Amino acid sequence: MDNHYLPMMAEIREIVDQTHDVRTLRLRLKSADDIESFRWQAGQFGLFSAFGEGESTFCIGNPPTRPGHIEITFKQAGRVTSALRQLDVGDTIGVRGPYGNAFPIDDVFRGRDVVFVGGGIGIAPVRAVYLNCLDRRDEFGRLMIIGGARTADDFPFLDETCALAGAGHEVTVGVTIDPGRESSNWPHRVGLVPDVLREMVEQASPAVNTAEAVAIVCGPPVMIKFTLPVLHSLGFADERVYTTLENRMKCGIGKCGRCNVGSRYVCKDGPVFTAAELHRLPNDL
Repeated sequence: MDNHYLPMMAEIREIVDQTHDVRTLRLRLKSADDIESFRWQAGQFGLFSAFGEGESTFCIGNPPTRPGHIEITFKQAGRVTSALRQLDVGDTIGVRGPYGNAFPIDDVFRGRDVVFVGGGIGIAPVRAVYLNCLDRRDEFGRLMIIGGARTADDFPFLDETCALAGAGHEVTVGVTIDPGRESSNWPHRVGLVPDVLREMVEQASPAVNTAEAVAIVCGPPVMIKFTLPVLHSLGFADERVYTTLENRMKCGIGKCGRCNVGSRYVCKDGPVFTAAELHRLPNDL
């Protein structure tokens, strides 16, 4: 029987600092068999280990349309992420996964308008999905990407996100930082993400078909809390509003019980949930 807790070995091929405390690692599995068998969908996650320090849960940051490597983006926040930041190109880390469910791109998103909303480090899981959709651009309707952060210095993937608007993808892009934190060299929007979302959707031309559209929201809990009512008021159905959760995940396979919310396990039943599902969960996330 396979040992579900035994990690695959991966080499760090590239390191990109997104902000002062957010870093992206590009990894390549060392075993040819692991490379061949590792198949994932946008929204799934893995557990990544710094040997001797432990392992942490991160979404797989590149879409399956861009295979051959694994990207993870993390914010330095504790023992494991601090240890991961000490590693260099050529070093080895452990990888377990992929785990969890995924965004239903084929079953729900295809043929619809899609609005992507990401805040801070929450831009990373949103990015995996919109890159997936951009790589299959003809299969979707209008695409709109909204990203926000406290300050320009806290905004991961900022240059990449802005460049998408002029890359021939027929995508609307808006980036914003919190009011009162702008500087003279910030040329983009200033405002809270829910307010910018409302403005962009209401002013979109051609209009977003909110009655049938899909929305994805990832970011700080307070941002999600105030964004979901805006989406509802704009006409998005709760069944087509998605987010992804990380809730004390440890084993990744539903055995340890650390990530349960009521009767649901985030690692197995999630991490992707609809707003309708969130409303039915106990308020202990």
